[in-house]
Amino acid sequence: MAEEQSTQSRKNSLLDGWNAPPNLVTYCRIVLVVVFLGLYIAAGAWGTHSTSMRWAAAIIFIIAACTDKLDGWMARKYNQVTELGKLMDPIADKLMTCGTLVVASVFAEFPWWATILFLIREIGITVMRFFVMERPGGKVIAAAWPGKLKTLFQCIGLAMLLIPAQIGGPQHAAAAWVNVYYVVTYVMLYVALVLCLYSGGIYLYNTFIGSRKAAND
Repeated sequence: MAEEQSTQSRKNSLLDGWNAPPNLVTYCRIVLVVVFLGLYIAAGAWGTHSTSMRWAAAIIFIIAACTDKLDGWMARKYNQVTELGKLMDPIADKLMTCGTLVVASVFAEFPWWATILFLIREIGITVMRFFVMERPGGKVIAAAWPGKLKTLFQCIGLAMLLIPAQIGGPQHAAAAWVNVYYVVTYVMLYVALVLCLYSGGIYLYNTFIGSRKAAND
């Protein structure tokens, strides 16, 4: 009976504040991500894409990425930080970034090996969040600064990748500035990959080793 009450208490804690304004912004971001991915897929790959649809997809991606800062700011300013918000916010980010990376790799705009590394880390950490949440007394661990920095580099790099700077992609670039543009784009994404793996290691350390040390102390 006590265990059932504890489980119910954790569920209630997670659902507390589900309709708080910051969480509503997060839900809207998820809807924007679905619309964006539909436009991106419909626009097509480099050399075959619709420039107007590509621009539309890029703009919606940027709007969705910007709302990440909005809901976090609202939650802190108005003291509406919730367990559900701490869980859903990174999930919304992962839907946006991982979905973009997969489509970009299908379109041969980003290498599959890098996308797979991103996916392993992102999916693995998301599973870990649920694992931690289900433990007795478990709380959702919010993203640390390396993870937030990773998201920043990733969103900027992906937004630059989406913008049709050159029809046909970097392999057909003629102007020097276009070459520089794509070099910066891929540097941003590879820096994001390094931060992605680093922040994932920090999360695992804090979850398994840091918590044990705290318990022993």
